Amino acid sequence: MTRKTSVSVPALLAGTFFVSALSMGGALAKVPDAQVGRLGGDLTPVGAEKAGNGGDIPAWTGGLTGVPDSVKGEYSADKLLPNPFKGDAVKVEISQGNMGQFEGQLTDGYKALLETYPSYKMKVYQTRRSCAYPEFVYEATKRNAQVAELTPGGNGVSEGIMGFPFPIPNNALEVIWNHTLRYRAFKLTREFTAAPVTRSGEYELQTVQDEAILQWSDPSKKRAEELNNISLYYIANTVAPARSAGSVILVHETLNRAIEDRKAWQYSPGTRRVRRAPNIAYDNPGTNSDGLSTSDSFDGYNGAPDRYDWTVLGKSAKFVAANAYDASLASYADYLKPLHLNQDHVRYELHRVWSIEANLKGGTRHVYSRRVTHLDEDSWTITGAELYDGRGELWRVQELHGRQDYGEPLCNKGAEIVYDLQAGRYLALAMQNEGQPINYGADELDVNRYTPAAIRQLGVR
Repeated sequence: MTRKTSVSVPALLAGTFFVSALSMGGALAKVPDAQVGRLGGDLTPVGAEKAGNGGDIPAWTGGLTGVPDSVKGEYSADKLLPNPFKGDAVKVEISQGNMGQFEGQLTDGYKALLETYPSYKMKVYQTRRSCAYPEFVYEATKRNAQVAELTPGGNGVSEGIMGFPFPIPNNALEVIWNHTLRYRAFKLTREFTAAPVTRSGEYELQTVQDEAILQWSDPSKKRAEELNNISLYYIANTVAPARSAGSVILVHETLNRAIEDRKAWQYSPGTRRVRRAPNIAYDNPGTNSDGLSTSDSFDGYNGAPDRYDWTVLGKSAKFVAANAYDASLASYADYLKPLHLNQDHVRYELHRVWSIEANLKGGTRHVYSRRVTHLDEDSWTITGAELYDGRGELWRVQELHGRQDYGEPLCNKGAEIVYDLQAGRYLALAMQNEGQPINYGADELDVNRYTPAAIRQLGVR
């Protein structure tokens, strides 16, 4: 059984991060100046360890801040990103037969997938620490280390803005807020595909056009208190297949959930009405998930953290899906296979990850009694998770495909996969294969668009 620590970051992190002994009952202390000064020194500007591990993990040297020379002849802003590391050779292929050799570097989720499916494998490549962000994100992140605080109870963030609120975290809640508020540009649009895949490999592609204004990343704002308690405006419009087309979701994501819960609405083309949708939260079935995932599992984890007690388990080197450019370039017919993805397309690397545990609080309900979540240190992005049912049995495994969008630059992700081990099915979300890249410069978006009346017009077939 995994050993737990207290709510503070444990000493097992070898003194790399500031340790706080404050309880979660009130606002937490800011980071001392001596620790803040480490950002850009022995720590990267977002708080990762800059040094390598003396073995398979290299030092961070700045990441990919522009289009690499290796793909300049192929790169186009209106096409999916070509793989800048396509010359890399596979270092090792992990399978059911040899997984015991990698016991300490496999998460429990990958161990379960390898044990459950004899055809499952992991192709491991050399580690490329490609993550990078604009300089203004680094500057904002350093300021956040000095001023940002959790609100009482940990259900919100105050004072910080832009970038990562807690680059030198004191506890697990600050870690999960780094994921929630990570920099992904200010205004963006995309079209993605979802596919709930049956045990036999059958699926129906579902196409969604979504868009967001990430208020936390508004360059005109100086502190969180200027955001009117809204961190994100979001619209998701299902456009295919025909029987699902016209269903639209609108979300106003609140920054401090103690003041106000998430506000959500849904337009149904069947009734031609817009209704409040409080069910777009927590463990209610995720949109277009065919019951294979929950609303709060989208993007790895989203929404209020208040139904769980959160604990830091530690930081260690694990295999993660990283620099997964080829996975986004595969055709759906070649990519979506029975039981699991075509693993020939998925790239794995050894990265240092934060592992945090969420245990369901007494007196609250959720279909997941426990969640163990892994976040890549270079981007604070969730890269995988194990989700446990009410009996404490491993039920679902999440995998998120990290990659550096070097044209911006920012570190984001491609597909999100949820493997249901009990059903022998999986859900592939957020895929852009055979589509267009994310538009990170959607300056035309305006907050006045994010109203119930506006989504009714979007939903007209």
